[in-house]
Amino acid sequence: MPDDAFASHLADALDRTTEHLAPDLTRLTADAVRRGRSRRNRRNLGAGVGACALIAVAGLVAPGALNAARSAGSSDIEPVALAMPRSAISGTEMIRALEKTYPGSRFSGKEGQSNDPSNPSAGKVANGSLLVDDGHGGPAQVGVSAMRLQLPLTDGEGLTCENTFGNPDIGDTCELTELPSSPTLPGGAFVMSEKIADKDPADGPTAYRWTTTVTVKSTGAQVQLVQWNAAAAPADATTPRKPNRPAPPLTPHQAATALTGPAWTPILGAVG
Repeated sequence: MPDDAFASHLADALDRTTEHLAPDLTRLTADAVRRGRSRRNRRNLGAGVGACALIAVAGLVAPGALNAARSAGSSDIEPVALAMPRSAISGTEMIRALEKTYPGSRFSGKEGQSNDPSNPSAGKVANGSLLVDDGHGGPAQVGVSAMRLQLPLTDGEGLTCENTFGNPDIGDTCELTELPSSPTLPGGAFVMSEKIADKDPADGPTAYRWTTTVTVKSTGAQVQLVQWNAAAAPADATTPRKPNRPAPPLTPHQAATALTGPAWTPILGAVG
């Protein structure tokens, strides 16, 4: 299905899904749909509008939006089957782990959301976002989510580069690798790295979104880090982000190393 048609289906679904959300949250959700270019931008976070686990930077969509979109005629999206996390993770913990990921940087615009293992309908995702000023260009918006996929793992989010909406002709890339088993990654892990343009570079300078997803094979624990080479999204959801630096704060390899290091090991353990 063409991107414009897909976005139209999702926009219609979000009109129904977000009617109970606060205005600022509705804007961020609409921004995620209109600006998202890959399936990773449109993750299904579970059923129910009550606890909307949404990060503006990561482009996460309100719970229930994808199910509605599929009923509206989209057959390209495979919703992610989530399991309940093993224990609670606070939004503050997510922010602290993000700060440890970028040592020596200055931070602003911090936002975090806790998961809630006692809420089976809407408590499955913890997330956080902030602006990172590392002194190498303008501040970069980054976001992270932590969740647990149902086992056995299938070709879902963060496990395959097939059926994404990236366009190699404009510089979009996707790579899937594996890490060996270790005490912190029992059974090994999948690492998926994506680079997706915010708009066609032929239309002028464009920002890119780099997404690194680590999924532990034996537990389904998953942490996803999204980095932009731009600051916060414009208030107008139809306006593309403008790049303020050539690259994100971390390379994909550095991001994968960080997500499997000391700052995120407790998060992976709490999720799975």
